[in-house]
Amino acid sequence: MSITKEKKANIFKEFGGTAANTGSIEGQIAMITERINSISEHLQKNKKDFGTHRGLMRLVGQRKRLLTYLSKHNLTGYRALIEKLGIRK
Repeated sequence: MSITKEKKANIFKEFGGTAANTGSIEGQIAMITERINSISEHLQKNKKDFGTHRGLMRLVGQRKRLLTYLSKHNLTGYRALIEKLGIRK
C-alpha cells in the first residue's frame, strides 16, 4: 500500500523535473494522486475500513488545495498536469 523509493523518485522525476525536486507543486500533486489511487483500490476490497476512508478524504482535500494554488499561479502548467494525470475533465 505504501509507495517505494524508486516509484517516488520516478514520479518526481517525471512531474517535478528531477528526482531531488520533491518540493515542486506538480510533483506533490502527482504523488498525492498516486496515493489516492492506491487507497481507492484498498477501499474497494475493504468497504468497512472507515479510518482509511477518512485518510482518503484528507488527501483529496489536500490535492484540491494544491491544484487551486497551481491554477492561480500557473494556469498552463495546471492544465497540462490535470491532462497528464487524467483527473478532472
